[in-house]
Amino acid sequence: MFALFVGIAAVATSGVANAFVSLPQGREFSSSTAASGPLHAAGIWNSGNSFGKGDFKFYNGLDEWMAPFPDEDLEAFPELFVHPKGVYELKLPKPCGILFEEIEVGKGVYVAGVVEGGNADRQGMIKEGDVLVGVTAIRVSGAKFERRLLPARNWGFDLVVNAIGSNEMKWGCENVILLVERPGECDSAATDKFMEYYEPPKDCPWKN
Repeated sequence: MFALFVGIAAVATSGVANAFVSLPQGREFSSSTAASGPLHAAGIWNSGNSFGKGDFKFYNGLDEWMAPFPDEDLEAFPELFVHPKGVYELKLPKPCGILFEEIEVGKGVYVAGVVEGGNADRQGMIKEGDVLVGVTAIRVSGAKFERRLLPARNWGFDLVVNAIGSNEMKWGCENVILLVERPGECDSAATDKFMEYYEPPKDCPWKN
């Protein structure tokens, strides 16, 4: 089983940020509720000349991300405005001080421990056994960039470390945002449903 202290010795991986790798082709957004309404995922993904522009170019937490939507959307799709039960959003400066281990080879990571006195330990929110389900990452296209929260349940170490490392100060990142699921408190099916909204469509720059 592989393990890696993310954001300590591994901080050298942040050099990958300038060309954060394209995500593998995956499922398209398929939420039966939001896909047909005003919160359709296509509206939050930029392409072409719109890349790096607008309200959805920089993820800095759920409340700020959903702020542009009107009250009518909140009333119609309340499940998208709050994290599912047992899911926690962590804003951590680097180095994070988290020991991640793979769940399966090349698929999924969980928190095996934290560095005593490190940023995650001082924050006190993360626990051993938490499963990483989302992480912010930077994507650069020409002179423009975006920071997005991306589903990470099925990612291996390389993609997780590249994503965390890409959150550099030169892109305005004072932190990296991690979304973790706590076994025993969560409904993984509900978590995956929630995270569908953050899956890039196959025709956007994040997939090219």
